[in-house]
Amino acid sequence: MTLQSRLSNWARSLSPTRRQFLQTASATAATALVAGNLPRKAHAFAYEPYPTDDELETVVTSCAHNCGSRHMLVAHKKGDVIVRLSTDNGTYQGDAYGTDTEEKPQLRACLRGRSYRSRLYSPERLLYPMKRVGERGEGKFKRVTWDEALTEIAERMVYLKNTYGPTALLDQSYAGASYGVLHKSDQIEGLLARFLGMFGCRTNSWSVPSYQGTTISSRITYGTIEDGNEDDAYAHTKLMIMWGWNPAYTFHGGNTFYYLRMAKQRGCKFVLVDPQYTDSAAAYDAWWIPIRPNTDAAMMAGMAYHIWDNNWHDQDFIDRFVQGMDPGTMPEWAQGQESFREYIFGELDGTPKTPEWAAEICGVSADDIRKLAEMYATTKPAALKASWAPGRNAYGEQYNRMAAALQAMTGNIGIVGGCAEGVGKAWHAEGVAYPYDQYANVWYASIKSDRWAHCVLNYPEVKREEIGLWPRQDNLDGVIPNIRGIFWQGSDWFNQLTNINKEIEAIRKLDSYGEGESLLVCMDSTITPTGIWADFLLPIATHFERHDVALPWYKGHYYIHRPVVIQPLGESRTDLQVFTELAYRLGFGPGYNPRASRDYFNDPTAVDEAYLEAWWHNVIDHQGADIDWATFKQRGVYKFVFDEPHVAFRAQIEQGVPFQTASGKIEIFSGQLASITDWTRTQYGYPIPAIPKWVEPWESLISPKTKDFPFHLISPHPRWRTHSIFNNIPWLRETFSQELTMNASDAKRLGIEMGETVEVFNDRGTCVVPVYVTERCMPGVAVLHEGAWMDLDGKGNDLSGNPDFLTLDEPSPAGAFAYNTVLCDIRKTDLAHRPGWDQLSTARSHVFRRDL
Repeated sequence: MTLQSRLSNWARSLSPTRRQFLQTASATAATALVAGNLPRKAHAFAYEPYPTDDELETVVTSCAHNCGSRHMLVAHKKGDVIVRLSTDNGTYQGDAYGTDTEEKPQLRACLRGRSYRSRLYSPERLLYPMKRVGERGEGKFKRVTWDEALTEIAERMVYLKNTYGPTALLDQSYAGASYGVLHKSDQIEGLLARFLGMFGCRTNSWSVPSYQGTTISSRITYGTIEDGNEDDAYAHTKLMIMWGWNPAYTFHGGNTFYYLRMAKQRGCKFVLVDPQYTDSAAAYDAWWIPIRPNTDAAMMAGMAYHIWDNNWHDQDFIDRFVQGMDPGTMPEWAQGQESFREYIFGELDGTPKTPEWAAEICGVSADDIRKLAEMYATTKPAALKASWAPGRNAYGEQYNRMAAALQAMTGNIGIVGGCAEGVGKAWHAEGVAYPYDQYANVWYASIKSDRWAHCVLNYPEVKREEIGLWPRQDNLDGVIPNIRGIFWQGSDWFNQLTNINKEIEAIRKLDSYGEGESLLVCMDSTITPTGIWADFLLPIATHFERHDVALPWYKGHYYIHRPVVIQPLGESRTDLQVFTELAYRLGFGPGYNPRASRDYFNDPTAVDEAYLEAWWHNVIDHQGADIDWATFKQRGVYKFVFDEPHVAFRAQIEQGVPFQTASGKIEIFSGQLASITDWTRTQYGYPIPAIPKWVEPWESLISPKTKDFPFHLISPHPRWRTHSIFNNIPWLRETFSQELTMNASDAKRLGIEMGETVEVFNDRGTCVVPVYVTERCMPGVAVLHEGAWMDLDGKGNDLSGNPDFLTLDEPSPAGAFAYNTVLCDIRKTDLAHRPGWDQLSTARSHVFRRDL
């Protein structure tokens, strides 16, 4: 039957009324086409017509969030409004369209970066200074002027310092979305750190939630956290072991997937060791080895045993570059102490760490442990990429130290295609444009970040080891900080640190001291769960609204210019403007910002330009950039081109340059740890073995606690958020949902079906979330991505699915945050899941606009 016949039959089947309507409409349309000499202009639109490219101005800028990379964004704007965002197409450094090479790859933004316009123009955008008028956490604020807000903040700062001493104000800055060379939120080099240090009242948060156990491991093993290769070195490996690493979600480098794809095309084999089968494993057809969470160090010990037992280790490398791998490489002063090899073969404790021993702990078969050990030891070069996630566990440093031992014993350090990571920081960027002087990291107490609530709740009956109190050389050593105020800058830590219910309890205690006896300040561009609990909300300009330069994120050798793309919305100011104005009010303005006058709060243009241009001259002098500041601004990006891949410790292996440790070698036996006699007088607080060891965590699937809480919960980073950033973006929430992933056999046993709502709970808290049932997660393990914005009901249950209501803030000696050391149970519930603030933004946004 022809198309015309089918249409005729369809028309005859219609009722007379519908046929008449269609015939009349067709006739009318045909008459209009014939009779009209010119198309008539429409007189009404639901919205303005979308502008074409030739009507838009194009401005190069970048992402700003703390996701594991920073890529180019290209803003297309009309007037002072960004209409859309695109990304690198190869032309912005003067190359041809589409240029994308191994030496100079495109810096293409992901779905998070491409959604930034939705965050910039969010209904929850903070536009004016706000002061709390309701109960703490109720979310009721009124609009105030900048003068009112800063006057009261400055007066309260002085009062708290004079009344409660130099530790009264807690610095909780982090890398959020205020991270560039000039506008920087950071615990060490950041603007808040310098401001509070110069003010003379600062308790520092010394540990990094993402990888603190890894940081300690890298420093004691290599003497530095710059233990990473640039990602182009991955293209040359023959075996990539992704240990707890899912680069499809968290890149840890600007072009990770680009180079891993090259490796795959060149014949590289991929292995994934992880409790869940990730998108990265699917992309590279990886051999998936499911492992019980928090047991990675045991499996690695079993691999080490098998490598030694078959004489696959690189003894020449060990003898030349490693301390403490075996009795022959122990330092003279430590003869008789246990070496790593003696531990692995159980010569002192009577327990050989065989693959069978490891299998009982980690749930991986002994045969698979042996197979992986052989693959790694006999393939050259091979990359054991020990990612951060398995280190976010109780005693997480032992996993990273065990990985370093495997990397060293196989000789895969300092060679192209090998891997020494670790922290993974690679090419060194020139990271600071403002004065970095003696005040840059002044603090009067420094505690582990997630122990602040414990400190507040138990003050003054707190032992220094309970909070990881850093040692000092003055009369403040050992003095427990009397925390009365918190500055949150570039951080949503109240939503992101472990054991949120304990944090809420601590905030309530601060509130109980009475009016004016505490101070909570949140500096951000949008309202956040942290901001709900603040006394003051200060609207901070986004990176589209301030002048800066974007740094690469631990990997990547490039800089991206960030001009002022649009003028700040509302009364937004930059972090540097706010701290400069506060510094003037507190008496040290010229010292804090020496290039600025008091007028900087109203016009930062010339000052920011001067700082950044001087910084670029340092890049030219120290790193060999070959274009001037004006050209860099015009192009928007500068990509360094290397003659060969940047490989960590290449100079040590090829040229004999000493490692940055006391011994000048890779310290598998740590002289620093072995020399400590009083652990309470260290930031660690509790003993750390001098060699890598399996240390049983306080909660795991081999713990007796599984009787009450039979599931091990892990909380990896999602693809659709950066920690908690972007949680309120409707575009991303329509694409991905917060849900609990569990194995199909577990769901069947509990009578739970796909999409049903469950409570995930333990003795610390409860959260409510829908279930995703799959075979891509091993039995006994549940997966709940971190970063959902807390949303509490009247009983303290979190209805958004935030896993940090279940995490524990116990001190792990090397500072590792135990996000993935969590036992829980799961049950169906009638409680309603509230999936995200984006669905409530219109209703809630008025709370942050209205005058009360």
